[in-house]
Amino acid sequence: MPPTHTLQQTETPAPAEAVAPLMRGIAVLRRLTDAGGTMSPSGIERATGLARSTVDRITATLARMDYVRLDGRDVTLAPRLMELGNAYLAALRLPSLLGGHADALADELDESVSLAVGDGDGIRFIHQATRRRAMSLSFRIGDLLPLERTAPGPLLAATWGPEEWESWRTRRDGDPQGLAFPAVPARQPSHGREFAKGFVARAERARHHGWALDDQLIEPGLVALAVPVRTPDGDVACLVSVVSHTSRHTAASLHDTLLPRTLAAAAAMEDALRQAPPAGAPDSPTALASWTGASKQELGREFIESLARGLTVLAAFGEGREALTLTDVARATGLARATARRALITLEHLGYVATHDRAHRLTPRVLALGYPPLSRATLPQIAQPHLAALTHEVQDSASLAVLVGDDVQYTARVATRRIMNVNITVGTRFPAHATSMGRVLLAALPSAEREARLARSEPRALTPFTVTRPGPLGKVLDRVRDDGYALVDEELEVGLRSVSVPLLDRRGTVVAAVNVAMHSGGRSVRECVTDVLPRLRSAADRIEADLHITERYVQVPAM
Repeated sequence: MPPTHTLQQTETPAPAEAVAPLMRGIAVLRRLTDAGGTMSPSGIERATGLARSTVDRITATLARMDYVRLDGRDVTLAPRLMELGNAYLAALRLPSLLGGHADALADELDESVSLAVGDGDGIRFIHQATRRRAMSLSFRIGDLLPLERTAPGPLLAATWGPEEWESWRTRRDGDPQGLAFPAVPARQPSHGREFAKGFVARAERARHHGWALDDQLIEPGLVALAVPVRTPDGDVACLVSVVSHTSRHTAASLHDTLLPRTLAAAAAMEDALRQAPPAGAPDSPTALASWTGASKQELGREFIESLARGLTVLAAFGEGREALTLTDVARATGLARATARRALITLEHLGYVATHDRAHRLTPRVLALGYPPLSRATLPQIAQPHLAALTHEVQDSASLAVLVGDDVQYTARVATRRIMNVNITVGTRFPAHATSMGRVLLAALPSAEREARLARSEPRALTPFTVTRPGPLGKVLDRVRDDGYALVDEELEVGLRSVSVPLLDRRGTVVAAVNVAMHSGGRSVRECVTDVLPRLRSAADRIEADLHITERYVQVPAM
């Protein structure tokens, strides 16, 4: 794949037809990404050099798109922004085709394994299979690393010509510490020439051997091995990298013990690429930008329609839509051809789209739009803003919980401020059989597993109203499964009433439950069903929507 210029290099002047609001909006998203996902409007103003009024209009537009949340004094990236990176990964297909092989290699070696692609004179991760240890890998999907400090880098540089090498040297001379790569620690600018000569030598060795090592170039203690995965045409599709710590391996022992198995895994990946079925048929045109006119009418000048339209162009790509013509983009987005053309010109200038023979493709740089910080989100972090909105709406506490053994454990909670409140905190555990969230989670289990759990745990009465006998409790759980919700009235504690619904992942598996809890004097049982339950279900739908976007290419921890 031809290299693209990274943002660390001197930018060429924007074409006359470039959409300035789109460029400014993307600049804001990049600053938010580099800052870890959250900044104040004044911080964005200082970082971008934009006027405060412009920042406010951009963030209002992004909030309308659900790409950011305006949380008090801060602007925070929202999970839906990941649909842009998901569009790139879906069009690329490599995570879907090769991710399972990378996961299997990580299990076999008991080391972290990554898949990476080149982005100019850097690499970006497109898949991660990490090991959970006290000293574990902190890189995220979409993180950009300088080629010269990685194991995959020399393999990519081995294909460079004089122009690419000159571009790399220009970037290093202008940023000797690598400050433009916030995912890695800065380097001391000393020994620049010697380091450059060393990278040239590493690239030459990689060309000769077909593999490369990183001996603590990212930071002391980290060593890595990389080999290429090639397409049937012989081009480098991606690079598979095994990363370890010097307490487990030296660079030499990585080569001696892990290289053969890594090469075998890469060969299996190449077989998978050769045998891959054609991409699925693309979805019908979705007219992604059809809503922007209504938003402009509603919000007026606070909504920047050209920014919203430009970002929908990125979302138009995906599996079966790897390469789109201008006509394809216009049809998929519902934009006029002239509008789509100006957006594509802008995105190509910024490096997010590459064009060849009138076909447009997304580049790895799309992952720089929020993907690194958002890809590390946990289910409680995804749920928290929705729980806060639900609590504000119903004026009662809302919580998230998962099943841990025979108990439910609270993993997120937003409480109301009242004189009389339910005293529960994150980490609190209660017997599952006596709680509404526990019953939702038990009801989702296969019948045999549920019966075994109840028989093992011997449910006990916590109040005079607790259902404990296996027969009646089984019927209660059957009804919960059929109704899709559970309501528990004073079975955990006298005076406490709660209603819960399940949360489903992309595969339709129940992974958690969300509830609203209140004092029994606040609402009747009937009001819980007629007033609270619809709002609870709506909040659960919003959490699921964010979860499904987030977990498409990453694993989302439930706790």
